Amino acid sequence: MTTSVGDKLDTVEQEGASWRFFGLPQDDDHPVVMVTWNDALAFCKWLSRREGLVYRLPSEAEWEFACRNSPTDTKPFNTGDTISTDQANYNGNFIYGKGVKGVYRKGTTAVGHFPPNARGLFDMHGNVFQWCQDANNDYGPGPLTDPHGSGAERNPFDPRVIRGGAWFSMPDGCRSAFRDFAPPNHISNLQGFRVVLEPLK
Repeated sequence: MTTSVGDKLDTVEQEGASWRFFGLPQDDDHPVVMVTWNDALAFCKWLSRREGLVYRLPSEAEWEFACRNSPTDTKPFNTGDTISTDQANYNGNFIYGKGVKGVYRKGTTAVGHFPPNARGLFDMHGNVFQWCQDANNDYGPGPLTDPHGSGAERNPFDPRVIRGGAWFSMPDGCRSAFRDFAPPNHISNLQGFRVVLEPLK
C-alpha cells in the first residue's frame, strides 16, 4: 500500500484489490469500499474544486445527528428498539433485543436498497462503516458533542472514527451510538464514506 501524498489517492497493490474489486460482487450502485480516510479527504478536495462548493467528511456528532430521526431520538436504531435485515444490511445470524434472525448477505448492497431514515438518508445502519473527520477521542459532556481535539489538526497518524456498522457487523455494531476507529491509512471492504456539503455563506 502506498501512502497518500497531497491529493493523490492511496492505492492498494496487494492482490489487485481496489474499490472496484475486492473479491465480492460490487456494482456501480454499491457504496465505494477499499478507501482510506486519506482517500476520502482527497475525494472531498477534488469534488469541492470540481463543483466550486465545499464538501468534507462529517464530524462524528454530525454523523450521529444525521443517523437519528430527531435531536431527541434515543432509540438504538432509527428503526426503533431493534432492526431487521429487511431494513439494513448486516450479519442477520445475530439479533438485537427482541429482533429476529435474518439474511446474511456477505457483501455490500446497492445504495438505496433499504428504506431511508426520517431525514431521507439511506444506509446509516450497516452496509459499510463510514469515515468521520474526527480523530478518535473521548466525548465531552452531553450528547452529540464533538470530541475535544477532533479533526485533522491532530497527529495525522491518529486513528479516525468510523460509524454505522457494515455488512459483516452484528446488529449491536450498527447502532446509532456505536463508535469504532481505524488508522487513517487503513483499508477494508467494510469501510466507505459519505460527504457533507457545507451551506453557501
